[in-house]
Amino acid sequence: MPDMKAFFTNMSAPMPFPKKIALVFRNNFTKIRKRQNCCGHYGEPGC
Repeated sequence: MPDMKAFFTNMSAPMPFPKKIALVFRNNFTKIRKRQNCCGHYGEPGC
């Protein structure tokens, strides 16, 4: 189960908002596709 604290920490990363949203979708799609709790991109939004 993903940790909510890690989610908010990753979302506070200094990058443009559109890039954060794109990473959230990409990383969550990777997690769904691989059926895992982590996409492998530690520290990125959505992971």
